[in-house]
Amino acid sequence: MNPNLINGTNLHKGSSVFVKSEESNKRVQWRFSIQERSLRTPQVTASSTTETKLGVITNDNVLENEEKLKKQLKKLKQSQVDGVMVDVWWGIVESKGPKQYQWSAYRSLFEIVQSFGLKLQAIMSFHRCGGNIGDDVNIPIPKWVLEVGDSNPDIFYTNKSGNRNKECLSLSVDNLSLFQGRTAVEMYRDYMKSFRENMEDLISSGVIIDIEVGLGPAGELRYPSYSETQGWVFPGIGEFQCYDKYLRSDYEEEVRRIGHPEWKLPENAGEYNNLPEETEFFEYSNGTYLKEEGQFFLSWYSRKLLLHGDQILDEANKVFLGCKLKLAAKVSGIHWWYKTESHAAELTAGYYNLKNRDGYRAMAKMMRRHHAILNFTCLEMRNTEQPAIAKSGPQELVQQVLSCGWSEGIEVAGENALPRFDRDGYNQIILNARPNGINQDGKPRMFGFTYLRLSDKLLSEPNFSTFKTFLKRMHANQEYCSEPERYNHKLFPLERSRNDESLEKFMEETEPIDPFPWLAETDTSIRPYESVLSRLRSTFLRKKS
Repeated sequence: MNPNLINGTNLHKGSSVFVKSEESNKRVQWRFSIQERSLRTPQVTASSTTETKLGVITNDNVLENEEKLKKQLKKLKQSQVDGVMVDVWWGIVESKGPKQYQWSAYRSLFEIVQSFGLKLQAIMSFHRCGGNIGDDVNIPIPKWVLEVGDSNPDIFYTNKSGNRNKECLSLSVDNLSLFQGRTAVEMYRDYMKSFRENMEDLISSGVIIDIEVGLGPAGELRYPSYSETQGWVFPGIGEFQCYDKYLRSDYEEEVRRIGHPEWKLPENAGEYNNLPEETEFFEYSNGTYLKEEGQFFLSWYSRKLLLHGDQILDEANKVFLGCKLKLAAKVSGIHWWYKTESHAAELTAGYYNLKNRDGYRAMAKMMRRHHAILNFTCLEMRNTEQPAIAKSGPQELVQQVLSCGWSEGIEVAGENALPRFDRDGYNQIILNARPNGINQDGKPRMFGFTYLRLSDKLLSEPNFSTFKTFLKRMHANQEYCSEPERYNHKLFPLERSRNDESLEKFMEETEPIDPFPWLAETDTSIRPYESVLSRLRSTFLRKKS
């Protein structure tokens, strides 16, 4: 589990989501609230994993270290965080067998969160915990699902060498009744339906205000192209994951349909840790990705991913229809090789994004269909912090993806990719949350931010003092407001997904758009001396008490 803490978000008091301050001639206040994300209010979420790591709920479905957790939540509440984010692991809740859901441990956890007056974002985690950066807990997907893979390993994502990735099910089985009479999408739907039925009181009372729907590895809408369990090491380009028999058959049918039965799945795209120029497929000047065959493959590969996200979000929308909460979906910040012609790491993950082709607009449009928030990662990263060999562009990537969301009129939230405790990381997050500053007309603004993750290191000094200063900046230096209605940040019942736009049409709209302008640095930065003063103040108050 990830008790991801939600940093307060009330980024702007004033307008419809960024509520004005009561004194209209003063600067607008911003408040990040995990729970009510709307274009009006950027919220902060601090995604946190305690020393219990990602295992607050054990594999045996037991809430452990309860007293420690309470102390941590109390401290977070005092720091003016809005809430926490929690991974609700499929591999724990439905571990005993099909539709045998066990929610008691999660109810206990959620009630503790509620007792501290915190809001809660719940992640429907249909993937394995373990094998990603920062994961030191292993929670596999349900054993009875894995057993299906013993006789039919093609239910898992597969690379060209035939290696299976058991982190999550392949999107190729979304609509195949292979799981004791159910399809993968039906299993996800039934799980979410059971969650709603068992947590109805916590939803209706406004404790659970956000459902992030897991759509792939690490819960992200992507293929598991760069998995450490497969031997990947940063900044390797990763590998395509479409060689199971179902996706292979689908591709062969598609190329026959268009009159090119000779086209095959790529065999020249290298291995996990290759550099782009070491492969024929991603070679910059004359690579396969530039040729008709490569372009068709990449369109097909990215289209399958988009259809996967669309279908599961549609089911989530039906399950939570009418609930006063937000849906959300996460897109991964694959920043390495962004500053090359071929964007190899993005392509293997399913993001068909090039200099002359926007690979994220269609995702934003798809999320708009389902009234879902686009949650993006790597908001803390700066280009200068990355190794030169990786040709990374996290700053430009964040600018591109957030701009796609804002251009489509949807709410945009974010996370840090790696734990950070320093001013530079926090200041970059603040800049991305309010790229045009704190002024009342300085839109756009992020809806919220999730800080990863809750740990003893975060809560120890001097880190916690710096973190509290960061929270103050995210609140635009205003006093915390726990009443969202005071800044027009009220949750409304979730509406049914829109069906007036064709997903196929979305995928044709790939013309790059000009990103929104960004300040060079935030106008509400944390200064070097502030962390020291905050720590001294905390020490003085402790001694006084």
